[in-house]
Amino acid sequence: MSRARAIAGGAAAALHASSLFLFPLAVLAGVRLLGPRATALLLLAAIVLGALLGRRTAPRGPPGLLLTSAVAVLLLVAAALDDARLMLAYPVLVNAIFLAQFAGTLVHGPPLVERIARRQVPDLSASEVRYCRTVTGVWSVFFVLNGAIAAALAVAASRVWWALYTGVLSYVLVALLFAVEYVVRKARFGRYGRGPVDRALFALLGDARAR
Repeated sequence: MSRARAIAGGAAAALHASSLFLFPLAVLAGVRLLGPRATALLLLAAIVLGALLGRRTAPRGPPGLLLTSAVAVLLLVAAALDDARLMLAYPVLVNAIFLAQFAGTLVHGPPLVERIARRQVPDLSASEVRYCRTVTGVWSVFFVLNGAIAAALAVAASRVWWALYTGVLSYVLVALLFAVEYVVRKARFGRYGRGPVDRALFALLGDARAR
């Protein structure tokens, strides 16, 4: 029974995550096939159902809870007005929430990246603390630019270009930024793990602490 619940919870969490992750592509296809109201209601049902059934495994607290609540309100309004344009605001909303999450910790520290880093490495050096603050600022700038591009495409471009950028290219940029930051961090501070990626980077970059 517990195994069945775990599988159901995992499936619900996957439904919830995929509804948010694939939102732009779902809007593009759904509005063409079903119209704005039906698309908004189907997405709302998937997001809310996934969040409720997978509440044990779905993201808790900000930004997870805030994002789910904000998207639910956005979809309710879009369905009530039968207006697809409101759903185009989703990527801007996501970037605004993450911007507040990251930039807020620059004002009321410690920076978010430092908080995450200390879960793995409690004894961060002074230079690592400064680096974490810089990375938090870089992510904040990214969310500003990414949200601005999404807004510009929603207003001035076709929905195909909007969906292509917000549903594909923006995720590629996020992955690229993660990868570049990871390599830079290993090159500067070392602290390699035992995984294949870290072993390859160690062979390529060496140990910064030995320099």
